[in-house]
Amino acid sequence: MSTPHTPHTPNPNVRPTLGFVGAGRVARALASASANAGYDVTVIASRRLDAAKRVADATSGCRAIAIDRPEAMGAVFAHADLVFLTVPDDAIASCASHLAPRAGQALVHCSGASEVALLAPAARHGAEIGGFHPLFLFAGLDDDATRLSGSTITIEAEGRLNEALHALANAIGCRALSIPAGERMRYHAGANYAASFLLCLLEEATQLWHAVGMPEDAARDAMWPLVMGTLNAARERGLSGALAGPVSRGDAGIVMRHTEALASMGGNHATLYSLLTLRAIRLARQRPGADGAALDAIARAIAPYLPPAAAAPTPHDSAE
Repeated sequence: MSTPHTPHTPNPNVRPTLGFVGAGRVARALASASANAGYDVTVIASRRLDAAKRVADATSGCRAIAIDRPEAMGAVFAHADLVFLTVPDDAIASCASHLAPRAGQALVHCSGASEVALLAPAARHGAEIGGFHPLFLFAGLDDDATRLSGSTITIEAEGRLNEALHALANAIGCRALSIPAGERMRYHAGANYAASFLLCLLEEATQLWHAVGMPEDAARDAMWPLVMGTLNAARERGLSGALAGPVSRGDAGIVMRHTEALASMGGNHATLYSLLTLRAIRLARQRPGADGAALDAIARAIAPYLPPAAAAPTPHDSAE
């Protein structure tokens, strides 16, 4: 079990000791991955001591502490130089206001959506602050720490903390990307498209197939080869190179019949299809030898089903 140490200004060549406030899925995986990479994980803190112990017990030399009272949070920085807030977004600001780091220490949150500025109380104590957000679905499984390797972690920090967080990301087998201050909303919205919104599109496909008489379970089973084939092609050939279907062929007639059939169902099926077709047109324009006239015809075919603001071209939808 570790003992309290005297905080100090870290040597950039020396790995900092790590601590976590919050003992959920993210803390469990990051603490394990960091310890496996040779980092000294010294403290896990949680409102529930039993939850902290479950994470700490899996990490040699790590102590668990209860922070059932706000004033108890001050003890965390007595045991670690770099502390990660792995708590729900709504709790980040409150936790930061009760922690008491010293100059040379650092406080980092693991949220994709919350601004690093929420950690300002720690900065007023002289600590460095930052963000460390894994683009990874933490399932709460024993192998989360292993599966985390190969994913990307977006980092927002400056100076030595930026270097330390990039080094940690690399040590646990992840790719590190930087995100500028003030851009977390657009960044996090983009992450939603790659995760939850992908599921929403598959649900839309299931609904359409169910509408023509396919059992929902059979429809979902039928889509997996198509889904995985598309993702594999996108990884190998890029997004525009993997594009298939009527937009990739410049078939305005099929697109028109699609929208007519979807409009007959009511609801917003035709609108969703048409909005996504706008993005498919943009991808198709990026391909060598793209048939601009055919793609223009597709754009005209979907225009009646688009909201007025979406029907107007933007720089992002124009040809590259």
